[in-house]
Amino acid sequence: MLKTLLRQVGHYRTASVLTPVFTALEVVMDVLIPYVTASLIDRGINAGDIQQVYYYGTVMIGMAFLSLGFGILAGRSSAYASTGFAANLRSAMYRNIQSFAFSDIDKYSTPGLVTRMTTDVNALQNAYQQVLRISVRAPFRLVLSILMCMVIDVRLSLIFAVALVVLSLSLYHIISRVARLFQQVFVKYDELNQSVQENIAAIRVVKAFVREDYENQKFARAAEGLYRLYVKAESLMALNHPIMNMVVYGCIIALSWFGAHYIVDGTLTTGELASLFTYVMSILMSLMMLSMIFVMLTQSAASAKRVAEVIEEQPDITNPTNAVTEVSDGSIAFNGVRFDYASRQPAPQGTHKRSALYNVTFRIESGQTVGIIGGTGSGKSTLVNLISRLYDPTKGEVLVGGRNVRDYDLTTLRSAVSVVLQQNILFSGTILDNLRWGKPDATLEECRWACYLAQADEFIDQMADGYDTYIEQGGANVSGGQRQRLCIARALLKQPRILVLDDSTSACDTATDARIRQALHTQLPAMTKVIIAQRILSVRECDRIMVMDNGVITGFGTHDELLRTNSLYQEINAIQSEDVGDFDAITQKGGAS
Repeated sequence: MLKTLLRQVGHYRTASVLTPVFTALEVVMDVLIPYVTASLIDRGINAGDIQQVYYYGTVMIGMAFLSLGFGILAGRSSAYASTGFAANLRSAMYRNIQSFAFSDIDKYSTPGLVTRMTTDVNALQNAYQQVLRISVRAPFRLVLSILMCMVIDVRLSLIFAVALVVLSLSLYHIISRVARLFQQVFVKYDELNQSVQENIAAIRVVKAFVREDYENQKFARAAEGLYRLYVKAESLMALNHPIMNMVVYGCIIALSWFGAHYIVDGTLTTGELASLFTYVMSILMSLMMLSMIFVMLTQSAASAKRVAEVIEEQPDITNPTNAVTEVSDGSIAFNGVRFDYASRQPAPQGTHKRSALYNVTFRIESGQTVGIIGGTGSGKSTLVNLISRLYDPTKGEVLVGGRNVRDYDLTTLRSAVSVVLQQNILFSGTILDNLRWGKPDATLEECRWACYLAQADEFIDQMADGYDTYIEQGGANVSGGQRQRLCIARALLKQPRILVLDDSTSACDTATDARIRQALHTQLPAMTKVIIAQRILSVRECDRIMVMDNGVITGFGTHDELLRTNSLYQEINAIQSEDVGDFDAITQKGGAS
């Protein structure tokens, strides 16, 4: 974990090295000033020698300015190094997340990833800055101060040994308990972020169902849980300050008592006692800073683990060695494919009930149009996700263009397979910006052509700014059907060999749906088209139709063939012809499989 994080320091290594160097030089100047002060008192003030006062005074001023200069340099370099370190952490996490397969993304919640890239990275940035400065300043200052005390008087230095034992035991007790609490704190942060994200993303639903009070209560519970943990952790950390004060005052009292006796005995000078008082404060402040560092590192350890976990995550799907860089045609074949989601329990021996897909075998020729129909959870979306290798099958093989999808370069494969998912996402920006996600260098004419095929040109031309119309985040300012058509146009711009429409016209009216299918059939005859739909009307003209139920294929043929041979398809057709329900109503009635 530590190596993973330190690799992200990158070209900020120089600043990271200079910071402790400047800090050490600053500490040296600070520690020498009290020693010079003792000479000023004993040789100048007490001896009545004004020349010595001027001499040692000038030396002290010079040291003070040097200390100030080194402190400024240390502050600048630590700020530069820590902010750069944080920027590199975020970039490394973001780059790795972009390479995640769907199975990798399933391991982390979206709010959890947001927390890691914000709260956790901020904690590590602060920790790194403090480590570069305070972790050098505190121990270095502590050691030098103790050495100077021993130079002045070894007997009085023993007072600090007792103080160190008391503080070490107290600090261990505090840190051991606080560490466990902060591990729980970041879990609560994830829950809080999830509550906020869900509420904002679904604010229209919340208001439509008048659930503001419920959401407020849910957020309050998450915030209350975080509050209680923080109060408990901060209460424990607050013990550090009174314990430190007790030790400081104890040392001062002991130093005053024994120091006074030694002055009377003539074994200690007034200037040396004054220096010891300064050093005792320096030692104890160093100890306080060390305790703060330990507490801070304890707090950031949980963040470090969470950030390193994302950076170190190895994507389940990667490019193979000597990857194939060309898809010869749009043919698709599944051979004995089974797929299990990682979160699911393994299926009992000899069963397939817990598999999203089980023993799926079929072939689609290049240029064919194939419809897929099935109820919710029947495995339709899972099946098409395997074509573009968004997931890898648990067993069996998926072929595209006659080659196993595992053999292809991922960019090549996914450029050849355009998938319009169920949840159509548009990004904030103009319509053109969104369309060019499919092809960044697409011309306006190419965009118009894609929109014509997707039946999106009719509403774009009616907008005041046309293709320069600004789309709000998530496509909030366009209807569901318009959003779907823009997403289809975006996919068509890639001019792929295979087009997958995953229930992508469900929000369109029947006439628009028919025009889209007709345009794809007449304008793109060579493109393989896989259409997932709930309505038989949307797939009846396809070359072949696949009927899915509970992760298996129960029928695969033309509309007429399925009406003769597949009882489930017959019942679907009968009910939809009567316009009294949809496919899910069939499965709830216990349709045949």
